[in-house]
Amino acid sequence: MEISKDKSQVNIDVNKFEPLIKGQKRRVSSVGDESMEVETHNGIEGKSRKATKPKRSKTTSFSETKENVRKISVPPHRYSPLKENWLKIFSPVVEHLQLQIRYNVKSRNVEIRTCEETKDIGNLQKAADFVKAFVYGFDVDDALALLRLDDLFIESFEIKDVKTLKGDHQSRAIGRLAGKGGRTKFTIENVTKTRIVLADSKIHILGSFQNIQLARRAVCNLILGSPPSKVYGQLRNVAARVSERV
Repeated sequence: MEISKDKSQVNIDVNKFEPLIKGQKRRVSSVGDESMEVETHNGIEGKSRKATKPKRSKTTSFSETKENVRKISVPPHRYSPLKENWLKIFSPVVEHLQLQIRYNVKSRNVEIRTCEETKDIGNLQKAADFVKAFVYGFDVDDALALLRLDDLFIESFEIKDVKTLKGDHQSRAIGRLAGKGGRTKFTIENVTKTRIVLADSKIHILGSFQNIQLARRAVCNLILGSPPSKVYGQLRNVAARVSERV
């Protein structure tokens, strides 16, 4: 069988094969940005989430890879709360973020992955942060703020990062942070519009960047030995200053 050597000439446009220039990512600063509106969810202040254009996942196969799967390990003391609140965690992840979620009994991990219905690949990281917040000890309603509001973060640190304390000295520092009946912790949360979890010597703060700095400063002062009354006065002054700016 002979193949004809004559081939029709085809005009090829070289410009079509040039590499595409990706758009530069830029971060819009929150200072002086009038388009961003501040919104409050369950007492946590953040910026309202804008309706962004959904990004399709580039991965065509839905096998378990780092790009389309997140695994969050669950400590033993959070097994029961996770079981009780599973429906509240499951519903927003599956219905609103269009992701798949399951609890792996063998590895004790919550596994989240994308599927064909997933419109925005960024939803995977949002869901992982949401589940992490619950595992750290935050209530489901507080953790939901990570899905509904923009510019919310979780900052974690230990008491020894601020000051090396051991034994009874560390216990007294934790007592100063909590206060009688948790009054001191609730006061810092309400003034700074954040949420705080005291997990033994670890401290987790959920809120916007500016509010986390205010809460952390108050917590650090208490760890260093400042009396709660002095910290309350500083918080009142800062809150008055912030309200004047708004």
